[in-house]
Amino acid sequence: MEMNAREEALVKHLADMEEDEALEIAKAMLLEEGVDPLRVLELCRTAMDMVGKRFEEGEYFLPELVLAGEMLDTIGAIAKPLIKTAPGEEAKKLGKVLIGTVHGDLHDIGKNIVTFMLDINGFEVKDIGVDVPVATFIDEIRAYRPDVVGLSGFLTLAFDSMKETIAAFEAAGMRQDFKVMIGGGQIDETVRAYTGADAFGVNAVEAVSLCRTWTGVAA
Repeated sequence: MEMNAREEALVKHLADMEEDEALEIAKAMLLEEGVDPLRVLELCRTAMDMVGKRFEEGEYFLPELVLAGEMLDTIGAIAKPLIKTAPGEEAKKLGKVLIGTVHGDLHDIGKNIVTFMLDINGFEVKDIGVDVPVATFIDEIRAYRPDVVGLSGFLTLAFDSMKETIAAFEAAGMRQDFKVMIGGGQIDETVRAYTGADAFGVNAVEAVSLCRTWTGVAA
């Protein structure tokens, strides 16, 4: 993605774990400069891609992932109320989506952005967090009865967790009750086929598009 110098600075500070500098720029962009909050969240996602790669290469460890998540929560809390919805769009919810990061993975920025985007596009979303065990997904699905289940994961080991989770839906006799989308990291058609998901989304816009298609809402 094309970035100006200020945007590059935000991405670099986030990726390098320079919390004070990153938050200062993000707050200025959102609160003083009127930058589109979705653009700021997209920059955050770019930085998280870099953090994830450093983690997989052994340069970063769990504390860095936790700090990255905290920085993004802070920025997200400022950005979310600034995302504009068209007048009268607060009405009926289009469908129910349950979303969580699969067990063994603590990444949540991509999941959080997808949750934001589904929410402002009229879906009812329940986010059940990160490192979610298979049994928790099944319990939550039984209680919530979603139209779509989103499995998020950034690390390559998450692909096995996704496959295991979807196989458990099958074993519990509920797989046909909802659609499953996966997202995060280096996900492609090969990974989708491996996990048994119905579709994958490379970003939050695609995730919204999938949910619209599946719930019969014209894009």
